[in-house]
Amino acid sequence: MSPAKTPPEILDVDGHEVRVTSPDRIVFPEPGLTKLDLVRYYLSVAEGALRGAGGRPMVLKRFSKGLDQEPFFQKRVPENHPDFIDTATLRYASGTSAEETVIRDAAGLAWVVNLGCLDLNPHPVRAEDLDHPDELRVDLDPMPGVDWSQIVDVAFIAREVLEDHGLVGWPKTSGSRGLHILVRIRPEWDYADVRLAAETLAREVENRAPGLATARWWKEERGESVFVDFNQNAKDRTVASAYSIRALPDARVSTPLTWDEVRDRRPEEFTVLTVPDRFRSVGDPHAGIDDAAGSLDALLALAKELGPAEKPPRGSDGSGRRASTMPLIEVARTKTKPEALDALETWKQRHPEATSQLHPADVLVDGMRGSSSLWYRVRVNLQHVPDAERPAQEDLIADYDPWAGRSAS
Repeated sequence: MSPAKTPPEILDVDGHEVRVTSPDRIVFPEPGLTKLDLVRYYLSVAEGALRGAGGRPMVLKRFSKGLDQEPFFQKRVPENHPDFIDTATLRYASGTSAEETVIRDAAGLAWVVNLGCLDLNPHPVRAEDLDHPDELRVDLDPMPGVDWSQIVDVAFIAREVLEDHGLVGWPKTSGSRGLHILVRIRPEWDYADVRLAAETLAREVENRAPGLATARWWKEERGESVFVDFNQNAKDRTVASAYSIRALPDARVSTPLTWDEVRDRRPEEFTVLTVPDRFRSVGDPHAGIDDAAGSLDALLALAKELGPAEKPPRGSDGSGRRASTMPLIEVARTKTKPEALDALETWKQRHPEATSQLHPADVLVDGMRGSSSLWYRVRVNLQHVPDAERPAQEDLIADYDPWAGRSAS
């Protein structure tokens, strides 16, 4: 980002002093939104944003180098945090731990935005009980080629499954292409049980809507369907919470909806410029979410009834790694998404005949979580290309190593 052009702006937020550095820095060039505009946006929807993220430890996803650069993920709270920022120490499966940020008020919202955070990424637990989630998260992630109407159809089937098992779903736009459905649960189950319940929900949605929805974890096996991403409920995973600003050129917002709105509204309607007026006029559609905590007993009973999910075969090379059932080739590994798309275009120019036979969902550009930032993997599924015409695996067009220079410890 460019150097500050004006002095810091000092805000009084409910009696707390919050210092906003570089307040006139343009963060979203297309709508002309500055850093101070983003702080004021969050203050205008603070009640709703805190309903989603308040009181929960969060990962700080910081866009310190600007919207067009990859963010870095900061688990540990900055050492010089103000006294109105709480913390909670999370322990990870790797054996490490981190004292993470917990915001509880509007001043906390302003403070994290000043750090360069656009979206809020809280864990599904409260700071007072880190072992028992109180939220199950249903992430409806459309594959390429899937339109909004299919996402909506799957959302209503997910709602039906939830209701059949005594749970209430609260929909919101993801702020990108998909939908999230949040489900408050009583904090009586550990992460493993919550993930199992989410996977069972996903399998039942697929059973009721074959072809429209899928619970298959491996991307190349999903086809043009909506993936019910149950793994967002694994420990250490976070998703953008309600009223989060997403890093898209139009400053789109992950916005709570009523079920009556889901079919007719579109994600692009909800931006930093439009959501505050909506919040003032209709309030927060998720205002009752904390009063609707339910039980996972019925979904866990269904898990026993369905039996274990099918596991993918293992490779024959002795590595124990999962073997794909699809004819996949890897094209590139890159540091940034533009580099990934450039590498894909290079591959397509090399293989125009195969490219002409690909379906939208055959092109797999995946953001992969590194130690503190994303990197990108590009693969192509040749399932729709006749065997004799399939390009062979070649040297990677780009071969970025996200762990280069890091010690094994």
